[in-house]
Amino acid sequence: MSDAGTASPTRPRRWRRHLLVLGVALALLSLLGTWLLQPKQLVPLILDRAGKALSLEITASPDAEARLRGTPQLIVRDLVVREPGGDAVLLRAKRVLLALPWSSVRSSGKDLVIRRVELDAPELDLAAVRAWLAKRPPSEETAIPTLTDGLLVSDGRVTDGTLRIEDVAIDLPALHPQRRAHARIRGRAIDGPLKLPFDLVLAMSRPANDAGIGIVGTLAFEGGDWRLPATVRLSGSLHFGDDGIAMTPATLGATARYESGDTRLPFTLGLHGPLRIAAGAATLAPAGIALRGKDAIPTLDARGSMAFGDKLALHFDGTLPQWPEAWPALPPPVSTSRTPLPFSLHYEGKPDLSDTTALSLRRDAMSFDSRFRLYVVLGWLAQAGGSPLPPLDGTLRAAQLDISGATLEGVEVTLDDEAVE
Repeated sequence: MSDAGTASPTRPRRWRRHLLVLGVALALLSLLGTWLLQPKQLVPLILDRAGKALSLEITASPDAEARLRGTPQLIVRDLVVREPGGDAVLLRAKRVLLALPWSSVRSSGKDLVIRRVELDAPELDLAAVRAWLAKRPPSEETAIPTLTDGLLVSDGRVTDGTLRIEDVAIDLPALHPQRRAHARIRGRAIDGPLKLPFDLVLAMSRPANDAGIGIVGTLAFEGGDWRLPATVRLSGSLHFGDDGIAMTPATLGATARYESGDTRLPFTLGLHGPLRIAAGAATLAPAGIALRGKDAIPTLDARGSMAFGDKLALHFDGTLPQWPEAWPALPPPVSTSRTPLPFSLHYEGKPDLSDTTALSLRRDAMSFDSRFRLYVVLGWLAQAGGSPLPPLDGTLRAAQLDISGATLEGVEVTLDDEAVE
């Protein structure tokens, strides 16, 4: 009896002690949970976890917002992404909004469903991104997420060496791995004196490797005192590989116009061939080209290659069906011949075509090898009553020429113009 009597008042005290400890623990957990759910504490944890998963250092301003009711939503400002210990910034953005359902949060990224992504004033350094990707271990094909309410990018900027793309705006209404997708992309590319504003609509049969892609819209090459506005249509099958991006084949159609002062020279252009983009450079080889023009723009068909990067390289061999009427008249008997004119064109230089172009022409027993600057020659062709000789260096060889009633045999004429140098 005495043992039982002494034990009973101890048990309530022991239970009260356990309940007190549990209450304190719950209170601490509650306080900890409340602290963690504050944006200033939650955002650094999320960014640190994402950075470690990608081997990146991701930081942002403490001025962040987080919403957990309904669809979780995170807003961070002054985002900076770089390699740990490195100076180069891969990505920075003034504001980033990410909204994703609870199912994606609980799946730890396995369920790639995102409601919406917004980027304000992002700046992307492609050279730094390529350097980071080169250090990453090889992985399987990237999974395409679902964006139920799409992606919106405003006031973006992309740099790659001397090339920069400013005022980038992207509007992607929605993205589903097995559905058609379309987006509008606008911006202005700048490389030295060459500017290229563009406004394009992109459509894909589905966002996956080897899917069909089509791009339509407007762009304009601008350099100095000339412009080349164009309406373009590009289509093909898009492939992403370890060695870059390929479209095999790519078909490009463009309706364009050369403008300089009062000069307007319209033409249409068609290109066809395998397109490859890697390390900031694009190549089209072997390429077929069809040019249809009037006045000073010739009509021709050719085959060759194109390469565009820090420099532009063009190499084409083709045929002029006839000598354009707007060009300086050829002396007989060359002018009276109806034989097509085989030609070879070579250019390696600045992307705006301002460096020297080499052109060789043949007809019957006549040959003409020349060097010229395109925009100088176009300006000369647009001037009425100017110099009768074109601004180029060249050598004309002919077995026979009829000039001012006289027949000359074994003719060789050399032209030398300082504008070519």
